[in-house]
Amino acid sequence: INTDFIVSAYTSIRAGQFSAFGRIYHQSSHLGDEFLLSTKLQRVNLSYEGIDLKLSYELPYGIRIYGGGGGLIDKEPSALKVWSTQAGLEFRSPWRIDFASMRPIVAVDIKNFQENNWNTDVSARAGVEFENLQVLGRKLQILGEYYNGFTPSGQFYKDKIEYYGVGAHYHF
Repeated sequence: INTDFIVSAYTSIRAGQFSAFGRIYHQSSHLGDEFLLSTKLQRVNLSYEGIDLKLSYELPYGIRIYGGGGGLIDKEPSALKVWSTQAGLEFRSPWRIDFASMRPIVAVDIKNFQENNWNTDVSARAGVEFENLQVLGRKLQILGEYYNGFTPSGQFYKDKIEYYGVGAHYHF
């Protein structure tokens, strides 16, 4: 059982089709004690503070592009390399499927970490967003997903993984 915690303070700004998102954050990873008691696994105390900034531009026809980067301020283990980049493309169809009040969406997110010799981590998702199923103003998305890259689960950050899945999402 792996548990990652992220706590952050962030700010965002929007001007026309441009937007920016910046944050300072703390992330720590905790491997379940019951798992550690039953194995001889050496625990990695992964914990760090970082800063990142992303810029975004909305193009016509429901297309959004974004990119940015970040760095770690304080880190454990101390040998962790500092820098990272992120870029992506999203398509939220301006055309609605009326009989079900939903619209198609597709997204690809690419991350590169200095820690992993700048190898590319790819996350791709596609599915539908329901216009009429909202919680706190956020719409329900049902998405198929694919991931190939280093694991985003902190304790295992040096392991490469690949998976396919289906998820239900409310993004806040």
